[in-house]
Amino acid sequence: MPPRFDLQSHSTHSDGALPAAEVVARAAEAGVELLALSDHDTVSGVSEAIAAGEQQRVRIVPAVEISAVDADAPVGRELHILGYNIDHADPRFTERLTAFLADREQRTLRMAAALKELGFELDEREISERVAGGQPIGRPHLAEAALSAPANAERLKAEGIDDIGSFIRAYLIEGRPAFRLRETPTVAEAIQAIHDGGGLAIWAHPFWDISDADEVLASIERFRALGIDGVEAFYVTHTREQTELLAERCRAIGQLSTGSSDFHGPDNRLFSRFLAFETYGLEPNLGSISGG
Repeated sequence: MPPRFDLQSHSTHSDGALPAAEVVARAAEAGVELLALSDHDTVSGVSEAIAAGEQQRVRIVPAVEISAVDADAPVGRELHILGYNIDHADPRFTERLTAFLADREQRTLRMAAALKELGFELDEREISERVAGGQPIGRPHLAEAALSAPANAERLKAEGIDDIGSFIRAYLIEGRPAFRLRETPTVAEAIQAIHDGGGLAIWAHPFWDISDADEVLASIERFRALGIDGVEAFYVTHTREQTELLAERCRAIGQLSTGSSDFHGPDNRLFSRFLAFETYGLEPNLGSISGG
């Protein structure tokens, strides 16, 4: 049996609410034995998490979550590729992440401009501070900037938007008016960067981004051809049917099958509790990620 694992979590180094050490402490309290801190396009919190893990007796998997463009999809789409067991101290790897992070920042700023064109005011103090400090900015920070501006209150109430998640779904995802696609990396480039950094590449939460099961399965085949190592089959928002479909396909084709609660902080509406995902009695295949 694998250890009690939760292989995706986020800290203030990207879009999480807590410092990396506190994320590890919360995981330990929940009974997690194997944890990945997988901040977006950065490994700047990994060393802090490893140190906290030694104190809390939680094994930390060096990880990152890279946002990537699926250029071969029928419609341009952004997906997330998780990298595990990466060498987070490798300067070549961190240089590539820096380039990816710069594109993430520019995409976020393009979306900020789009929101202003739509008539929103933005409280940009936190965004400016993060940019000045070299920290990632993303859609949650834009949503918070819109929610924090008093001038938007009446409009947001009328549209039924009362938190970061509902704002993102209304304005900042594919097909919504302020969404802007990243330019780099592609899925292939993200996988290659992870492999060059000594890691394993896993497609994160497929059914979060794609609802059609046939399209998910077809995408798995396309990504296999690019060298991907597995799929995050067990995920907090995946249904039993979706989980069983992914786990069975991974088993049939010899791919790894991982899982997570995608912890972002104790007050997050969806991602607030460790070990919140279900395996439905199926056996994950963590491969070398488990340390076994």
